[in-house]
Amino acid sequence: MVTVIKKGSDKKEVEKALSKAKSKKNFDAHKYCGSLTLKKDPLAIQKVMRNEWE
Repeated sequence: MVTVIKKGSDKKEVEKALSKAKSKKNFDAHKYCGSLTLKKDPLAIQKVMRNEWE
């Protein structure tokens, strides 16, 4: 989303534009904490993924 604020805009117009841009939904990341189970060590998986480019 892009919000255009022109150079001559006053403070009320800027605040109005920014309030429209704020998200109304909040994402709860704690809901998904611990829901992924891995069979390998996460550090080992990361090293394998980084070495794919070589």
